[in-house]
Amino acid sequence: MKRVIIAALALGVFATAAAQEELTLRKCLEIGLERNYDIRIVRNEERISDNNATAANAGMLPTIALEAGYSGTLDNERTTPRDGDAWSDNGIYDQTFNAGVNLNWTLFDGLRIRTNHKRLREMQQMGAVRTRITIEDFVASLTAEYYNYIQQTLRLQNFRYAVALSRERLRITEARVHVGNFSRLDLLQARVDFNADSSKYMTQQELVSASRIRINELLANRDVNEKLCICDSVIEVNGGLRWEVLLDKTLEANASLLLAEHDNALAELDLKTVQARNYPYVNLTTGYGYTYNRFGNGTTQSRGTLGLNAGIRMGITLFDGNRRREQRNARIDIENAQLTRQQLEQSLRADLSNFWQAYRNNLEVIQLEQENLIAAKENYAIAMERYLLGDLPGIEMREAQKSLLDAEERILTAKYNTKVCEISLQQISGNVMTYME
Repeated sequence: MKRVIIAALALGVFATAAAQEELTLRKCLEIGLERNYDIRIVRNEERISDNNATAANAGMLPTIALEAGYSGTLDNERTTPRDGDAWSDNGIYDQTFNAGVNLNWTLFDGLRIRTNHKRLREMQQMGAVRTRITIEDFVASLTAEYYNYIQQTLRLQNFRYAVALSRERLRITEARVHVGNFSRLDLLQARVDFNADSSKYMTQQELVSASRIRINELLANRDVNEKLCICDSVIEVNGGLRWEVLLDKTLEANASLLLAEHDNALAELDLKTVQARNYPYVNLTTGYGYTYNRFGNGTTQSRGTLGLNAGIRMGITLFDGNRRREQRNARIDIENAQLTRQQLEQSLRADLSNFWQAYRNNLEVIQLEQENLIAAKENYAIAMERYLLGDLPGIEMREAQKSLLDAEERILTAKYNTKVCEISLQQISGNVMTYME
C-alpha cells in the first residue's frame, strides 16, 4: 500500500511538471528583464534623466508669465504751500490695476547655461549606463543561480542514487545475516550508512528549494515557491575564452569604466560652472500690458496706459570671496575623478586576472575529475560483484560507494565553479548579454 501511495504521488508530481512550461536560460532572462523590480526601477530613473536633459531645464529658454495685480492706498493728505494757507484732504483712496505678459530671458551668463545643458546630457548618458549595469548584474546573477539550481538538482539525484545504493546494500546485508554469512555488526553499519545518506538527501532538498525560491524572486514571481521546469540537465562549460580578448573588451566596454568616464566629465563641467562667474551676465526683460490708475483727489480722476516695455540688464560679479576657493576644489575633484577611474581599471584588471586563473584551473580540474569518475565507476562495479559474492566486507563496499559519489560531487562542483568564473569574466568584459543569445 505504501508503495502504491508513493507511486501515485510521484506520478502526480510528474504530471504537474509536464504541464508546466519548460524554461531555458534565455526564457528565464527574457521574463526577468521584463518583470524584475530592480530593472523596472532603474529604467524609470533613466526616463527621469531623459526628461531632465532639455534646453528649458538648463535655462536656455525664456520664461513668459501672464500677470495681473491690484493695489489700493488710503491716505490723509496735508499740504502746506510756501504762500497761502495750508489745506488737508482726508480719505484719499488711490487704486491701481495692471495686467500683461512679461518675458525674462538670460542671454548670456558666462556660458553657465550651456555648461548646465552639457551636464544634463552627461547625466542622461549616465542613466543609460546605470541601467546597463543593473541589467548586466541581473543577467549574471540569474545565470549563476540558474546553473546553481541545475547543480543542486544533480546533487539531489546523486544523493537519491546514494540512498538507493545504501538501501540495496542494506537489503543484501539483511539477507546475508539471515543465512549466517554476515554478522549483526555488518547489518548495523549498513543501516547507519543508509540513514546517513537519507539525511543528506533530505538536507539537499532544502538547498534545491532555496535555489528555486531565489530564481522565482529574481523573476519577480508572486509565488516564490512556484515549481520550476528547467529543461537543462547538465552544466555546459565554455572552454574557449581567450585572455587577450577579455582584457581588450574590459578596457573598451566595461560599464563601470564608462560610468567613471562620465564622472570625470561632470567634474570638468563643475569647474566650468564656477569659472562662468568670471564673465558678465546679460538679462533681457520685456512685456506688454495695461495699467489703470484711479485717483482719489486731484484734477485727474483716472488714467489708463497700454503698451510695450523692454529693458536690458548687464553686470559682472567683481568679488564674492569664494570663487578662487571653489575653482581650486573643482580642479581637485577632477584629479580625484581621474584617480578613481585609474583605481577602478586596476581593480578590474585584478578581478579579471583572478577569475581567469580560477577558470583555467577549474578546466584542468574537470578533465582530471572526468578520469577519476571513470575509474571510480569501474572500481564500484568490481566492488559490487565481490560484495555480492561475499568476498568484500561491508566497510570496503561503503568506501567504494563513497569514492564514486565523491568523484561525481567533485566534477559537478568543478563544472559549476568553472561556469561561475566564466560568467564573471563575461560580466567584467561587458559580454554577459551573450547568454541571451
